[in-house]
Amino acid sequence: MLNYLDKIKNTESGNFFLMAGPCAIEGEDIAMRIAERIITITDKLQIPYIFKGSYRKANRSKGSSFTGIGDEKALRILERIGREFGVPTVTDIHESDEAAMAAAYVDVLQIPAFLCRQTDLLIAAAHTGKVVNVKKGQFLSAGSMKFAVEKIKEAGNDKVILTDRGNTFGYQDLIVDYRGLPEMQGFGVPVVMDCTHSLQQPNQSSGVTGGKPELISTIAKAAIAVGADGLFIETHPDPANAKSDGANMLHLDLLEETLTQLIRIRQAII
Repeated sequence: MLNYLDKIKNTESGNFFLMAGPCAIEGEDIAMRIAERIITITDKLQIPYIFKGSYRKANRSKGSSFTGIGDEKALRILERIGREFGVPTVTDIHESDEAAMAAAYVDVLQIPAFLCRQTDLLIAAAHTGKVVNVKKGQFLSAGSMKFAVEKIKEAGNDKVILTDRGNTFGYQDLIVDYRGLPEMQGFGVPVVMDCTHSLQQPNQSSGVTGGKPELISTIAKAAIAVGADGLFIETHPDPANAKSDGANMLHLDLLEETLTQLIRIRQAII
């Protein structure tokens, strides 16, 4: 992904970039269909695009929750999507020894919010030479993310993205402080708004995280209005039956209309 960070920040269209896809890789057929559908939309709207899919979900409330179809199988699907559609791909890693493994298949390594202070994990990701997208912990201020950026850059990698996904608000809700987006941009890195996980309702008694997907466009519109470089949106053709985080995902049928509205906002502020 040579110079990709420069490309996504300096597009001819002036658009934000998009990280989008299913929460988890559920299988090859559905992943390919989702990728093709999103790429058709982003090509039409001239939005730089990175396909997102987790090869494994390590952070689940219940032990019986879906975690994945197998690491290598899921990573090979991500590799195929990148190769056949010519788009960068991003996936989460959870432990230091996963960094090199995942880097062999994808272009961007994502550090989950709960792990954003894990020094060994950040350094291992940095050493792969891949772009590293660090999600801001729900328990951290925007300003404190400068230390995550410093760890990665001091390890010899200046290809860093920061992603906001809200702050803990009580035990079962999150709230977005949009002041954090320009503050993190002040560290000299692209800043993304996670429009789906910021609407989670964690710690439900059922052991399944809830969400408010009807507010995804609201979160996205506000983020674009304050100048976010990119958006992170999990999307699925059948969220109710998705195997992971269905309560937070945007229905794939709504993606084009949502992005079209966001482009209008972007055009109004640049």
